[in-house]
Amino acid sequence: MGRPLAAASPLPGLAARRPDLVGLALLLCTVLGWGLSWPVNKLLLGLWPPLSLRGMNGTLGGMALMLLALARGEALGVPLGQWGRLLLIAVLNVTCWIGFTTYSMLWLTAGEAAIAAYTMPLWTVLLAWPLLGERPTVRRVAGLATGLAGVAVLVGGGPSLDLSRLPGVVMSMLAAVTFALGTVVTKRAPLTLPPVAGAAWQVLLGALPLALAGLLLERADPAAMPAHGWALVAVVAAYPLGVCYLSWFAALRRLPAGLAATGTLLTPVIGVLGGTLLLGEPLGLRQGLALLLTVAGVLLALRG
Repeated sequence: MGRPLAAASPLPGLAARRPDLVGLALLLCTVLGWGLSWPVNKLLLGLWPPLSLRGMNGTLGGMALMLLALARGEALGVPLGQWGRLLLIAVLNVTCWIGFTTYSMLWLTAGEAAIAAYTMPLWTVLLAWPLLGERPTVRRVAGLATGLAGVAVLVGGGPSLDLSRLPGVVMSMLAAVTFALGTVVTKRAPLTLPPVAGAAWQVLLGALPLALAGLLLERADPAAMPAHGWALVAVVAAYPLGVCYLSWFAALRRLPAGLAATGTLLTPVIGVLGGTLLLGEPLGLRQGLALLLTVAGVLLALRG
């Protein structure tokens, strides 16, 4: 369940109008990994306690990113005055995001959780008004209403209201709101760390509270994890939390930021389809309508 930790400015000139195929391939690599991480983590939740699982994944992914940053020649040192900001952004963008989305899947399917969580651009629009002075346009307000309608469809189970999914929807929405707040904080006071090193610190610092909470609150028995479970843990740590961040930053260097942001909307689509194909999750009118409304709402917000 990955998500970009930083953004870049659109490329100027012809590069912005004619995105190259390598950039598109890198973007596809990113959204495939982030999208498939939803059903894989849903599967792992049946094998391992949630805090221990995600804390372990994040810690391994952060350490892998640290090694990659060193291999790229990036400095890992953090200026003294940025530690407080780095910790805040790590908590909002990683601890809250991973924690809330993981718990949301205790009530929701992987696809439903992905749909609700990917409303974060809508909340970014709302939070940017009081915190950055960016007044929302009519199109962005319409996008917010459309996206929230998609979330309402998730809670509605047909002719009657199905409150059994409500805790999961609330968890996913909290993940979206806290991530949006982290995005606005980053925009208002950006970190000056190199891209991969910055992502590594955020993932590692954000995952450590989850890992510590897992040690204190859960009883995770390594012997109880089957071999295929450990293989999936390694895949999640290496691909969505490692390779995908590298491919994301590389895609941002080649593509306009708006196109890259729009491309990430494939993530919940892949999450829904992956949940159906890998876990046999239902894909009916309700899920399809919720996905359509949410993606349409985010598109309106991004183009507003």
